[in-house]
Amino acid sequence: MGKEYVELKEGAYRVGGTRVSLDSVVYGFQSGESPECIQKSFPALTLEQVYGAIAYYLAHKAQIDEYLADDEAEFEKLRQASRAANPALYEKLERARKEMLIPQS
Repeated sequence: MGKEYVELKEGAYRVGGTRVSLDSVVYGFQSGESPECIQKSFPALTLEQVYGAIAYYLAHKAQIDEYLADDEAEFEKLRQASRAANPALYEKLERARKEMLIPQS
């Protein structure tokens, strides 16, 4: 009997039996992190679960890539809405960021 390394619950992919998102494992994998490094970042996962999640991703790459792209688009839409609702806050944050980048004499 096979193990379920990934499950879809309430519209989100999770590493089976955990609250760790498949997204977290996939983004680490896409960034070139080793499975051992990914596992160290998520102590709730076993190395077997990390390898299983990566194998699931590779077997369903087109589907998961589309899922990730949809999530990124939704995040960007929410970010833009937040920016529009709080322009003064975002201007203040941008000024602070620029001040941090400019060396003080």
